[in-house]
Amino acid sequence: MNSKWFSKFASYLSTMTGRPATFALAVFLVVTWASTGPFFHYSDTWQLVINTSTTIVTFLMVFLIQNTQNRDTAAMQIKLDELIRAMEGAHNALLDLEELEEKDLSRFRKHYEKLAEEARSALRAGGSDTDSPFVDNRDGGDEQPRGAKDRDDGSGTALPRA
Repeated sequence: MNSKWFSKFASYLSTMTGRPATFALAVFLVVTWASTGPFFHYSDTWQLVINTSTTIVTFLMVFLIQNTQNRDTAAMQIKLDELIRAMEGAHNALLDLEELEEKDLSRFRKHYEKLAEEARSALRAGGSDTDSPFVDNRDGGDEQPRGAKDRDDGSGTALPRA
């Protein structure tokens, strides 16, 4: 299957299924099905119609939604990467962060959680929140003291302190 065709189709279908008119149509179909119950004596076949229909639609929509979500996420990541790249003082090591392994992401997350807590403490004490963080890729996750010069000691590449 041509992926360009599928992307356009998935995007169009996602847009259409997210509209209020589509929801109204779905409600109308369910009400219509429910109102035919007495005519079909609420038979197993009558119940099977709605069960099979909703199962098929749900099954197909999972893939459609996942495709749309993947494209949207990729586009957002590219935009965020461009903002990081373009901002003076931003850390380019944060570009394409979603491709790192979980242990590396965890080190970044812990470091930024620590920075957030320090910033909140500083704000509570009447300080400001304008620091640019320092992150390195050493396993210990140790931070250089404030004012320390960047250097490569062979254990990893340090990001410059802005």
